[in-house]
Amino acid sequence: MPVNILGIGTAVPRHRISQQEAAQAAVLLARCTPEQGNVVAALYRHTEIAGRHMVIGRDVLGDVLNGTCKSGSRFVPDGPDDSGPNTADRMRIYEREALPMALEASTRALEESECVAAEITHLVTVSCTGFAAPGFDVGLIKQLQLPPTVERTHIGFMGCHGALNGLRLARAFIEADSRARVLLCATELCSIHYHYSWNPKRMVGNALFADGAAALVAASEKDDDGSNWRIEANASCLFPNCENALTWSIGNRGFDMTLSTRVPSLIAAYLRSWVVRWLAECGLTMDAIGSWAIHPGGPRILTTVEESLGLSIGSTSASREVFAQFGNMSSPTVLFIVDRLRKLGAPRPCVALGFGPGMTVEGALFD
Repeated sequence: MPVNILGIGTAVPRHRISQQEAAQAAVLLARCTPEQGNVVAALYRHTEIAGRHMVIGRDVLGDVLNGTCKSGSRFVPDGPDDSGPNTADRMRIYEREALPMALEASTRALEESECVAAEITHLVTVSCTGFAAPGFDVGLIKQLQLPPTVERTHIGFMGCHGALNGLRLARAFIEADSRARVLLCATELCSIHYHYSWNPKRMVGNALFADGAAALVAASEKDDDGSNWRIEANASCLFPNCENALTWSIGNRGFDMTLSTRVPSLIAAYLRSWVVRWLAECGLTMDAIGSWAIHPGGPRILTTVEESLGLSIGSTSASREVFAQFGNMSSPTVLFIVDRLRKLGAPRPCVALGFGPGMTVEGALFD
């Protein structure tokens, strides 16, 4: 049964911060020595990110850079020993800011799909950066006026590949019932988990992550003329003995992420063999794939995937462009990339890949 993507919508906070400004703020927030400041500057520069969108806002950034407290935000340190907001403060921002961004992305997806809200039968939401109940899924039902009988499922704490988990679930719903119309929305506020003290490993997350939302509408369309991208298959693989390579846990000062320097070598060791096996199960070879939507965990991740899979130069250009413009928004990012490829008329089949805690790789095949 064809599972068609009828529309995709994306959204980011209105506040955009250049990577140079973010690096300057990072040095001040971590109270870096001159030597540490040089390390931070190099780290931020090597990300290849031009700028990121963050809900904490330019007013907060201005306070940090100018040493003022005009914004009154808890994200502005109050004294040299302040390590930033506690987790409860951060969750309050999540509760306030997640829904508007999710609503904007979902509205755009519905508009492009030409579906009316009353036709949506299933709502799948994805997020790993916040918890609240009732959450933004209930907010979407009320604000979009989805049917009160819509079947909702939330996918939490799956990290950067969360939207691919959501696609797998959407496909299962539609294949089980040809009348199903699924709205999928991935929303992340990574910036609210900013780490303040000097810690080189945590600085990597500070330099990479940003905020964003992406939504799509999927359904089985009997009259499809072939122009819609279709979800053909999904797959997942847990790499062996890698549980500590990528972790995401709840701390007293926000959620703590660790990203081991082993991640690129693990991708190099295990990715290709799994992708080749999966594609063979789908009746395809590597050479048959027309385009790639690789989640950009960082420049080294993209380079390692290219080398591991033997991809040609330019195969991950859409991933690099999204990463440079928006940074790593966690789960919505891969949908930003798929949307860009779709609008560019990229050749199909297309393979989307994302990596998350475990360490796990998730894949989706589009045609």
